[in-house]
Amino acid sequence: MTRTSKLPKRLQPMLATLTDAPFDDPDWVFETKWDGFRMIAAIDAGVVTLYSRNGKIISDSYLPVAQALVGLKGGSTVLDGELVALDGHGVSHFQLLQNALRTEAKLRYCVFDLMFEDGADLRGLPLVERKQRLRGLLPRHPLISFSSHRRTSGSKFFAEAQAKGLEGVVAKRSQSQYLSGLRSTDWLKIKTARRQEVVIVGFTPPKGSRPYFGALLLAVRDGKAWRYVGRVGTGFTQASLKELYGELRRLRTGASPFGAGWKQAADTSWVKPELVAEVKFSEWTRAGEMRHPVYVGLRQDKRPDAVTREKEDRHRQR
Repeated sequence: MTRTSKLPKRLQPMLATLTDAPFDDPDWVFETKWDGFRMIAAIDAGVVTLYSRNGKIISDSYLPVAQALVGLKGGSTVLDGELVALDGHGVSHFQLLQNALRTEAKLRYCVFDLMFEDGADLRGLPLVERKQRLRGLLPRHPLISFSSHRRTSGSKFFAEAQAKGLEGVVAKRSQSQYLSGLRSTDWLKIKTARRQEVVIVGFTPPKGSRPYFGALLLAVRDGKAWRYVGRVGTGFTQASLKELYGELRRLRTGASPFGAGWKQAADTSWVKPELVAEVKFSEWTRAGEMRHPVYVGLRQDKRPDAVTREKEDRHRQR
C-alpha cells in the first residue's frame, strides 16, 4: 500500500536533461541509466522511509529494501537511487519491476548519490566527493548496490550500454552540486532508444482474437491543454491487457480531453487522464506523433499533469 506525502523540497530528486548524443569530456563522469524508478531513502535513527519521485511513501511495498538499509552507519541520512528489477544477465527491465510484487523478480536499489549524511547537508559538495562518501557508507547487502561511474569516455560507455541492451547513460558534471527538485544541464541523460512518458486518455475496441481493447490513445501536457501524441497497440501481455482494461473501465468518461473540434473514430472510449504509461518508439513525426510506439508499462511515480513531451537538448555548452 502506498501513502501520499508532500515530499519536502530538500528531499526532492535532482532531474537530468535529455540530450541527443554521447560525448567525451574529462570534466564529466558517466553512469548507467537504470531502467526502473527513482527512489529516495531517508534513514533516521534506524527508521527507513522510502519515497517515490512523486512523494508516495512506498516503504511497506518494498520492505526488504527498507530493512536492508536499517543498519546504515551514521544518523540522519538521505540517499538517491533507482529501484530496479534485474534479469538473469544483470540487466534492468522496467517490465520486470511492474510485476516485482507478484513474482520472484530480483530487486536491487542502485544508489548513486548521497544528499545528507549523519544530519549534515552534503548537497553543496562536488558530485565526485559525494559519491566517494557514498561508496564507503553503503551496507554489504544483495539488495543494495553502489552505482559506479566512469570518467571521460562517455562515447565508449554508451556503445557498451547499447551492446548490453541497457536503457542508456547518464552524464554528470563531476563538480556539480545536488539541486533538489530541479532539472539541470549538469546532469544529462542519453538514451539508447527513444522513450516517452504519456497519459492514457482513451482506448479503441478489440479486433480479431485480442480481448479487452485494441489500442490506447495517448497524450502529453501542453500548457493547460492535452496534446495528442498517437496510439499504441503493441507491447501488451494477456495479463497487462486484463489489468489495464480494469483500470480503463473505472476511468471511463464521455468527454474527450482534446475538445469538441478534435476528430476521432466514433467507437473511441475516453477515460479520465489519470494513468501514466511509458512507451518506446522510433521517432517523432512532423505532426508531433510517435512513430511505431510500443507499450512498456504503467508508471506510479509521476503525476499526469507533469507529463510533457521530452525534447533533446542539442545545444549544450561543453
